[in-house]
Amino acid sequence: MLIIDDLGHRRRTGMSMVRLPGKVNLAILPHTPHAEELAQSGFSAGKEIMLHAPMSNEGGTTLGPGGLTPLLSREEFDHTLATNIDAIPHVRGINNHMGSELTTLPLQMGWVMQTLVRRDLYFVDSRTNPKTVAAKTAADYRVPHLSRSVFLDNEISEETIGKEFERLIKRAEREGMAVGIGHPYVQTATVLERELPLLKCRGIELALVSEVLDNQASSQESATPVNDDYNPASEPNFDISLSHVSLGLRNGVLTEVENTGSEHRVGTP
Repeated sequence: MLIIDDLGHRRRTGMSMVRLPGKVNLAILPHTPHAEELAQSGFSAGKEIMLHAPMSNEGGTTLGPGGLTPLLSREEFDHTLATNIDAIPHVRGINNHMGSELTTLPLQMGWVMQTLVRRDLYFVDSRTNPKTVAAKTAADYRVPHLSRSVFLDNEISEETIGKEFERLIKRAEREGMAVGIGHPYVQTATVLERELPLLKCRGIELALVSEVLDNQASSQESATPVNDDYNPASEPNFDISLSHVSLGLRNGVLTEVENTGSEHRVGTP
């Protein structure tokens, strides 16, 4: 599964991601100049639209409009998140923009998940902090969720992005699914325009986040529990009845990650 973060500020680079071939997920920042246009264009192009929700970070980097922080009261927090969701047309779920602080706070992440339950939305944890509790909290509230596997463009060069993309594919082949996160850089677009059309030849199929989560839910319903302590909702699921490995493709998932506040530089835990 492939997710492109940080969309909304620049139309030209945003549209280059809308035009990428195949099932790509677009995470759009709320209250940005081109948010609505990119969401509408992406939806028309068959992409899945996500809210890229700004969340407080340990470095104190400015969040911009719609920032969620632990300083907000419950009422303010819920209103801000609801306004962010309503600002992006066709939203199916959210992921965190930055968030190295907020995603470690069980109380506030619980507030997030309660809103998602009411709105029937999913959550993707960008994992900007290895101490994140977002996935665990999502599982506690039975919110469909995934977690980032690989950041594609922590280093903005075609060579490095190509290597990270290959690492994402290898992980999808090994585990059945992988989530890759990228950003609207010219270099990222160049690599993806070149590599995405070649995936089918490698038995890899791109997928939308909602498709992968639906597939997981179906597999979990038909599976026989092994022990009461294991929560399959918190783990990637590989359906061996399918012949393709998806990267957010059908079985495996590729997810792209944001490059904001340098938090994406946190290594994969």
